[in-house]
Amino acid sequence: MSEERLRQFAGLVAKWSPKINLVSKGDLAHIWERHVRDSLDLVAHIPAGVTRATDLGSGAGFPGMVLAIATGIEFTLIESDTRKAAFLMEAARILTAPVKVLNTRIEAAKTQPAPLVTARALAPLDKLLGLAAPHLAGNGVCLFPKGRGAEVELTAARAVWHMEVERFASTLDAEACILKVSQIRHVGTSKAAAAP
Repeated sequence: MSEERLRQFAGLVAKWSPKINLVSKGDLAHIWERHVRDSLDLVAHIPAGVTRATDLGSGAGFPGMVLAIATGIEFTLIESDTRKAAFLMEAARILTAPVKVLNTRIEAAKTQPAPLVTARALAPLDKLLGLAAPHLAGNGVCLFPKGRGAEVELTAARAVWHMEVERFASTLDAEACILKVSQIRHVGTSKAAAAP
């Protein structure tokens, strides 16, 4: 992992944020602690052998860009906001990060199903699984950082999705967790999620 490149990325976020609202003004002084380290929390839960991944609603690049820099995994970052996508492309160029940026809506993105799908602060779990399923390989896993409402989100998601879930405590926030979700299939179907 290249801490120097990650710190350079945090600096790029701070530089671009006032113009295109990558992170809140209150977070500008805490990008490393609140965003980079929070994204790095996922590294320990990435299955061995993963070489490709998709990050949904990438925004400022958390967690996708951070994970690509830290692990060397080739990430496809999907971001519908043109300005944020331009930032991600420029950051990837400067940092020579192993990412491809798709400037489109998640629902319209054409990706090869990946063994790993990530997303952070994008949507409640029931909706997030619907967004993730078309981009996830049948034997793949999703890693989603969630806050104190994780159990409520899991209950709601189980009404419409069958899934295997592992919960891991966040190393940064006692009320947060990381959900590792696999074997996703919509209630009423018998096959795990894969590309349509």
